[in-house]
Amino acid sequence: MTRAPIAADEHGAAAIEMAFALPVLIVMIWAFVQLAQVYRAMAGIQQALGQGARYATLCIPGVSGCSAPSPGSGPSPASDSVKAKIQNSVYGIGPGTFTVDDPSVGTSGTGSYYDLTVCYQQPTNLLLFPGPTIKVSRSKRVWIASTNVTASTAASSCAS
Repeated sequence: MTRAPIAADEHGAAAIEMAFALPVLIVMIWAFVQLAQVYRAMAGIQQALGQGARYATLCIPGVSGCSAPSPGSGPSPASDSVKAKIQNSVYGIGPGTFTVDDPSVGTSGTGSYYDLTVCYQQPTNLLLFPGPTIKVSRSKRVWIASTNVTASTAASSCAS
């Protein structure tokens, strides 16, 4: 009766290799899912900034036929309305939070503008241990037709 040496026996080797590779593969797939949530949130940020920019630029009383943004209490009469429009338009999935900064008003030459900023934060986990917190911020400068706004600067709440 001859026996094969233990070193040459490869029965069960695939199961052992799978036991080492499967946890790494699962963590990588979970990380991709979390990154997909962040990319969806970035698309929501861009959508919201576009809606806020459109709202701020197209509603000129008496000229464009739409009603002007309702007065707010921010640095310019309509900045709270623009901020509310952005907050209502932002979307995304996952455990993250969106922060919409107050629009800061500025002037350059004869034109006035709003600087609109939206931030997103999402804590990540890698199933067994916590991962890094992902922070994304997007801004858009919107030129407005009205020159009767006063320049101001708002501190960003998106700071690290």
